[in-house]
Amino acid sequence: MDNLQLMTYIVVGATFALYIFIAIKARAATTGEFYVAGKGVHPVLNGMATGADWMSAASFISMAGLIAFKGYDASVFLMGWTGGYCLLAMLLAPYLRKYGKFTVPEFIGDRYYSNIARVVAVICLITASLTYVIGQMKGIGVAFSRFLELPFETGLFVGMGIVFIYAVLGGMKGVTYTQIAQYCVLIFAYTVPAVFISLQLTGNAVPQLGLGAHMGGDANNLFLLDKLDKTLVDLGFHEYTLQKGNTLNIFLYTLSLMIGTAGLPHVITRFFTVPKVKDARSSVGWSLVFIAILYTTAPAVGAMARLNLMETIHPTSGPNAGQWLKYDERPDWFKNWEKTGLLKFEDKNGDGRIQYVGDKEKNEMVKVDRDIMVLANPEIAKLPNWVIALVAAGGIAAALSTAAGLLLAISSSISHDLLKGIIAPNMTDKSELLASRIAMACAIGVAGYFGLHPPGFAAQVVALAFGLAASSIFPALMMGIFVKRVNNVGAVLGMLSGLGITLVYIFWFKGWFFVPGTNMAPNDAAHWFLGIAPEAFGAVGALVNFVVAYLVSSITPAPPEHIQHLVEDIRVPGIIKR
Repeated sequence: MDNLQLMTYIVVGATFALYIFIAIKARAATTGEFYVAGKGVHPVLNGMATGADWMSAASFISMAGLIAFKGYDASVFLMGWTGGYCLLAMLLAPYLRKYGKFTVPEFIGDRYYSNIARVVAVICLITASLTYVIGQMKGIGVAFSRFLELPFETGLFVGMGIVFIYAVLGGMKGVTYTQIAQYCVLIFAYTVPAVFISLQLTGNAVPQLGLGAHMGGDANNLFLLDKLDKTLVDLGFHEYTLQKGNTLNIFLYTLSLMIGTAGLPHVITRFFTVPKVKDARSSVGWSLVFIAILYTTAPAVGAMARLNLMETIHPTSGPNAGQWLKYDERPDWFKNWEKTGLLKFEDKNGDGRIQYVGDKEKNEMVKVDRDIMVLANPEIAKLPNWVIALVAAGGIAAALSTAAGLLLAISSSISHDLLKGIIAPNMTDKSELLASRIAMACAIGVAGYFGLHPPGFAAQVVALAFGLAASSIFPALMMGIFVKRVNNVGAVLGMLSGLGITLVYIFWFKGWFFVPGTNMAPNDAAHWFLGIAPEAFGAVGALVNFVVAYLVSSITPAPPEHIQHLVEDIRVPGIIKR
C-alpha cells in the first residue's frame, strides 16, 4: 500500500467514524425527530446542513468537471442552482414552514383536498429523488474506485452501507448533525486544493481572484483565461470563454435548474426542521452563504484543472514545450486513473505520444470522464498526499450527505404519506418509524442498482432530476400557495401532464426509446425540439403543468371555501400556528 492510499484510508475512515458516531448520538426516537429533527435546529446550523444536503456529488465532483470541458456554457449550473435558492427563500420556504406539516406530499394532499393529489405528489417525489440519488451513487463510485483502489461497483456498495447506517439510525435528526460535519469536510476539501493551485498558477491565494489574474511565470504575461483560450484554440478546441450553445437552450436549462431547486422535496423538508417561520427564511440566507463559498470557487477549479491537464499532455513551456507527452513517460496520476477505466488512451497513429486535440478522428484521449477532474486536479498539480486524501473525503462526504437527504424524503413519502396518510391511518408512531426505516433500506437498494448503470455524468443525471422536480412539484406548490382557484382536478392533471411530457422527452432524446432503423440517433442535438436539451426540458414541462392546471381548474368547480381561506391564511402572518 503506497503512502497516498494509506493517507486516504486514514482520512476517509476517520470521517466515516465521525458520521456514524454522530448518527448514534443523535438517533431519532420519535417520528417528529425522524422526519423533521423535532423542529429544533438552529437556523445557522440548518443553513450549514442544507449546504451539505445541497452540495452533492454533482456540485463537488461533477460541476467543476463540466465547467472544465464546457467552459462558458456550464455557467448554467452556477446560475440555476444558486438562483433557485432565491426563489425558495421568497416564494416557498416560509409558507411551507408556516403550514407546519412533515412532507411536501402532505401539504399538496391537504391543499388540494385529495388523497389522489397526495399519491401523485409521492410519485413525482420518488421519480425526481431516485433520479437524483443515481447521480450521487455515480460520484461515490468514482471517488472510491480511484482513491481506495476498489472497483466502481464495490465502492458504490460501501457507500450504500455507510448511508444505510447513519440515515436509517438517525433519521432527519441524525442526518442533520451528520451533514453539518460533512459540510465542514467538503468545503475544506474543496477550497484548500483550490488555494494551492491558484498560488501555483497565478501567485494569488484567492481562487476567485486567481481566475482573472495574470499567469505567474508566463513569458507573455497572459491572463489565466486568455492562456487557456489560446492553448485550447491552438489544439483545435473551441475557446473556453466562448458561448457555444443555443441561447434558448441555455436560458431554459438555467430556468429548469432554478425552479427544480425550489421544487426539490429533500431541500424543502430541511426548512421544516427549524423552530419558527422566521427561521425558515433565515436558514435559506445562511444556506446561500455556505453554498456560495463552493460555487464561487468552482469556476476557478474548472478552468485551472483544464489548463493543468492540457499543460501535462502538451506543455507550452520548459524543455518539452510544444511536444506531445510520451505515453511511456505518463505521470502516476494518469496511470492511476487509467486503472479505473475513467481515463483511456488509444495510440491512433502509432507514434507513442498522447495527442489530445479537438478533432475527434485524431484525438487519442478517447475517454476523459469529466467527473474525475476535481479529484484528479490535486494529483496533476503534484500537491501533498494529505491534500489529495482530503479531496477524496470531501467528494465522498458530498455524495453521502445528499444521498441521505434524498433517501429520507423518499422514505417519509412512503411511510408518512402513503402508509400513515392513506392506507393505515391508525398506524402507531412506533410502526410508522419502523416502516420509514424499511422504506429507506429498500430505497437504498433501488438507488444502488440504478447507480451501477448511470445514464450520464453525475451533474447530467442530477440535471434530469431537477427537470422532473421543476415540471411536477414546483408548479403544484406555487399554485397551492398563491392561486386560490386551482382545484384538485387541475392540480392532479397538471402534475401528471408536466411529469409525463418531461419523462417522454427525456427517454426519447436520451435514446432510451431508440428504435433501430430510424434516423433518430440517441441524444442527438440535431433532433431536439427547438434545440432544447433533455436536461433543460423541465422548464417546458413546468409551463405545461401551469397551463393544464389553470385551464382545467377554470372549467371545473372551485375549491371549497375552507380551502380558499386556508390559502389566504398561509400567506397572512400569524394566522396558522402549528
